[in-house]
Amino acid sequence: MADDTSGADHGPRGMRAMQHFGTIVVVGGGCYGSYYVRQLGRAAAAGAVRWRELVVVDRDAGCSVARLSSAERPPAMRLVHEEWRAFFGRYLREAADGGAGVSEDAVIPSPLMPHLMADWLAERAQERWPALVVATEPLAAPPAVPWQQAGADGTHYVSFAEWICPINCIEPPRCPHTRGPRDWSMPVAVREYVTEERAKGRQLHGPFVFFCAHRAYGVGMLDVRDIVAADAAIAALAGIGRTEFLVGTVSHCHGALRRVVVGA
Repeated sequence: MADDTSGADHGPRGMRAMQHFGTIVVVGGGCYGSYYVRQLGRAAAAGAVRWRELVVVDRDAGCSVARLSSAERPPAMRLVHEEWRAFFGRYLREAADGGAGVSEDAVIPSPLMPHLMADWLAERAQERWPALVVATEPLAAPPAVPWQQAGADGTHYVSFAEWICPINCIEPPRCPHTRGPRDWSMPVAVREYVTEERAKGRQLHGPFVFFCAHRAYGVGMLDVRDIVAADAAIAALAGIGRTEFLVGTVSHCHGALRRVVVGA
């Protein structure tokens, strides 16, 4: 089931070309966010990653990133004190409406964040079709993964791991926990799930999968261009009658899935 499109942190660092980004947005400035920021600082110092701007979003002005010393702060970093949904509502709207350099932008998600990208796509659909009801509904059937749990907001959490993974796991081809090959990949599993649902006669579009690829020094990122492309695809699909689409923010091993219904 595994594919070879991960962008994972494979091979000796000296053999990899420097990765260039426009804006990198870090979701949260707490324990996870501050870890990612420090790792990016190390990656930049080693010549592995370069960016135009590094933005950390946290509602707490006294978060861990705010307390980093000047030596720990990566170049071109700024801290935005704002709720995540409010920030992404503005930032993604600007990106979707033709923001400059969006093809090089990326988001570093937090393991504890809500399904922010699906929230934005649903809000965008509601703005686009104000006369229609846009709702989140539970998955019609569970996907075939070892661990899963339905959240109170309709988000379905899935994982191939039935154990606790470390924050710095880059999901390499050989699983550090099992010591065997990682013969699974959540993007592949989600696509297979949608194909199976359609075979049952369900009109489920997508999936719109935002893949968290591990880029350098244990830091995973989503490409903003994929989120913008999903918004454009939904605009072309929905608006007439009832339309369902599946949104997933996933890595190889874990994910959050959301079934969004336009015209519920």
